[in-house]
Amino acid sequence: MPQYKLTYFDLRGWAEPARQLLHLSHTPYDDVRIPMADTEKSWENLKEKTPFGQLPVLNVDGFDIPQSAAICRYLARKFGYAGKNPEEEAWADAIVDQYKDFSVAFKTLIFAARAGKPQEDILKIRYEIFNPSRDAYFEILNKILKDNKSGYLVGDGLTWADLVVADNLHSLEKLKALDDDNEDHQKLRKYVEKIYSTPDLEDHIATRMDTEV
Repeated sequence: MPQYKLTYFDLRGWAEPARQLLHLSHTPYDDVRIPMADTEKSWENLKEKTPFGQLPVLNVDGFDIPQSAAICRYLARKFGYAGKNPEEEAWADAIVDQYKDFSVAFKTLIFAARAGKPQEDILKIRYEIFNPSRDAYFEILNKILKDNKSGYLVGDGLTWADLVVADNLHSLEKLKALDDDNEDHQKLRKYVEKIYSTPDLEDHIATRMDTEV
């Protein structure tokens, strides 16, 4: 069996869907986490050794794979979560790309808050950049789920696109970006519940370090 090592910061973040894929497939792996309290020192020592100067990196028997989407796509294909045919694979890829488009606005808001920008600036970003992007993203997700009818984003089974999107929605929930009185937001909450109730995933969700993002 290949030896897997996944290196990332001590967060869910970009590495969490890959962790879930490894867990779903019952694949042992070395979960290397850079402590957030020691990020600057530990990361600077490691950064130049990574392919693109970024994390996460998946190492498979000494072979490094960078970039979160490439890692997840590789694991999904290997373990049967990429889609059941080329068309489903393409749709899973497209949905993750759509999430990545939204993540630009998401990161803008997160980074503004972490940088300690004035509340007035943060609210401006939230209402002028983040909320419109979130609403367009949610509209797309709800339409896909309505049209597909299986409860999953692609086909009739779990794909890596579900893991990526559900984890992002979980982060948005923790950041109070889902409204209690919005029916479309409630539908997405129920979708996350469905994904996280997957039998081989439940124990991971229950015991993981559940960071803000």
